[in-house]
Amino acid sequence: MRPGRDLAIGGLFALIVAAATCWLLGVPTSHVAETAALYGVVAFRILRRLPLVQTPEAGPGIGLANRVTLARATLVMPVAALVFQPGMLVLQRTYWWIIGLSIVALALDFLDGRVARMTGTSSAFGARFDMELDAFLLLALSVIVWQSGKVGPWVILVGALRYLFVGSAQVWPSLDGALPPSWRRKAVCVVQGVALLVCLAPIIPAALAGVVAAVALVTLSYSFAVDVRWLASNPAPAQ
Repeated sequence: MRPGRDLAIGGLFALIVAAATCWLLGVPTSHVAETAALYGVVAFRILRRLPLVQTPEAGPGIGLANRVTLARATLVMPVAALVFQPGMLVLQRTYWWIIGLSIVALALDFLDGRVARMTGTSSAFGARFDMELDAFLLLALSVIVWQSGKVGPWVILVGALRYLFVGSAQVWPSLDGALPPSWRRKAVCVVQGVALLVCLAPIIPAALAGVVAAVALVTLSYSFAVDVRWLASNPAPAQ
């Protein structure tokens, strides 16, 4: 399968984006190492969870659709690594750079699923990879919105709710069941990403950013409440 080749190429692109971030924004070169560390975690998890047998349609390596998701990761990791450089958030161009990279990453989010459906290579691994990357981007953006000073620390809940939900499943096993596909869930995820980017835009005042973030959090909370209620009403059969 040679997944290492895909991961190595992805890592190279992530480092290029990180280096460009340092050059364009004057970010300390430690940003490159931070991006490499985050990407290394992603690569490790891919190697651990990637199925040993891929369908012929997926092609060699991690598969065509997962390569699109990996391309998103090469943009998401440099953005997430900026969490460790809060001092750079005093520059307007930093926000526009974050917004630009995130928009491309969100746009590619529509492409990987379409490629998987067109090639008949949809898989549980691909769906999980896509979901985890979405969740991580939202967490990073929510932290950056807080670091910007526009919104209080409560905005981090926008990115943290999904992880709190997963953690709750360890306490209440009924929450660990499989959820049916839902366009509502996908739409809410997109809304959260757009809302956080709106909050980051330098032209958006703090008061408006707070309102946008609050609406996003309420919407997300409602979506999770619907899923929790469904799982509570449809417990998975005992193993």
